[in-house]
Amino acid sequence: MAARARRILILGGTAEGRALASLLSAVPGVTAISSLAGRTKEPLMPEGETRSGGFGGVAGLAAYLREKAVDLVADATHPFAARISTNAATACAQTGVPYLRLERPAWEQLDGDDWHKVGDSAAAAAALDSGARVLAAVGGGELDPFLARGDIFLVARMIEPPQAPVPANCEIVLARPPFALEEELELMREKSITVLVAKNSGGAGYAKLVAARMLKVPVVMIARPPKPAAPMAATAEGMRNLILASR
Repeated sequence: MAARARRILILGGTAEGRALASLLSAVPGVTAISSLAGRTKEPLMPEGETRSGGFGGVAGLAAYLREKAVDLVADATHPFAARISTNAATACAQTGVPYLRLERPAWEQLDGDDWHKVGDSAAAAAALDSGARVLAAVGGGELDPFLARGDIFLVARMIEPPQAPVPANCEIVLARPPFALEEELELMREKSITVLVAKNSGGAGYAKLVAARMLKVPVVMIARPPKPAAPMAATAEGMRNLILASR
């Protein structure tokens, strides 16, 4: 009787998660299942099996791991998706399923950068000067602290339009990343941006920081939240190797 294929659950929704799914789909004896949060209506789909939506907390994820006989969880979620990472690590500990994390390196401040580092979006909004023209690259789910600041002009870039109305001092720019340096320079110049707010996500969004450096625009940089300890890789290739070595 042929051996059962190893079942790898990829907590995805990121470019790294899609890359990992592609790499694992080429490995004989491995079945990759990518789980997407389901917040984006038209997500970029990975290779292999997929599922969409939440699990229902730790208990729901633990039940899924048992029901689907998952052999390993590869957490390739966004660096700021702390809740799902914590839930995944807890569910894996409860079920005895190995938990690995794929996390791209954070950006580092370089000469010429003017960064003001803060801990979360609320602190970022509080750090803005009255009258600032702000490009907020934080995602639609964390705009509320900035929308509450009626004394700034906010340019918010997101993939899909918000469901709720936005105030007159906010302009929504719909676009899907990554963005070229020329696009970032054009946007900041066109909107007369005086400060950039960004999450330290790492990866392909670095062009906005280069543009800010070139235009001498200060950056309010939101630090990553803490995540559970786990064996880690910084690239999809590194994570594939970790997975294969864990046999």
